[in-house]
Amino acid sequence: MYAEERQQAIVEIVLNADRVAVAELADKFEVTTETIRRDLEVLDRRGILRRVHGGAVAAERLSLVEAALADREPAHAAQKGRIAQAALAHLPGGSDGSIILDGGSTVARLAALLQPDSVGTVVTNALPAASQLAGVGQIAVHLLGGRVRGITQACVGPETVARLSALRCDVAFLGTNGLTLGHGLSTPDHEEAAVKRAMVTSARKVVVLADSSKIGTELLVSFAPAAAIDVLITDGGLPATDRDAFAAAGIEVVIA
Repeated sequence: MYAEERQQAIVEIVLNADRVAVAELADKFEVTTETIRRDLEVLDRRGILRRVHGGAVAAERLSLVEAALADREPAHAAQKGRIAQAALAHLPGGSDGSIILDGGSTVARLAALLQPDSVGTVVTNALPAASQLAGVGQIAVHLLGGRVRGITQACVGPETVARLSALRCDVAFLGTNGLTLGHGLSTPDHEEAAVKRAMVTSARKVVVLADSSKIGTELLVSFAPAAAIDVLITDGGLPATDRDAFAAAGIEVVIA
């Protein structure tokens, strides 16, 4: 088991038990107590768990908890609507333009705004987006295959990644659970991360749609460094210091 897999498993245990002991985890995963302490230190630094004497407890804001798509939709609704509207300016345009749409509630709002002449081809792993766009005039919709992950209603797995590896699209519009300069774009799930990573590789331009609540949060799995982002579209809740830091890193920051 890789360290990241073990760390994710540790968090799942904490969610069910509220508290874990170092010795118990060492026995469960058949590793040394020193290895478990290093795992807990990593999770504590990211704000995912809180170290206590002899073990760890859940943090007040547990970043590895992933809300279902339907639960995320109402959160920051006005900001997400403005972000999606601003994203229209970054469509490649023309009937031969191609885009990748990631899963997630903010990217779903962009899908809802697309018109028959907005773009030629849409590639997506998101079932709601594919269903919505299937009836939109001249847009050719390609739904990536794979296992449907219920919590995000998006396809994941080796089949999804393989399909993406053969593609080269103009723009990828991605959502994210977290973004920092140090940890990059991150998500709680390894399979989601693998698909998002493949989307980044398969696009000439990467546009990230993320409301300001996602900025400064680090999730377990990084799927791309911040340097991979061409454009970050967010809302006015982004602190000026963060905006300046992203701009200094070569990222175009759009405040919607």
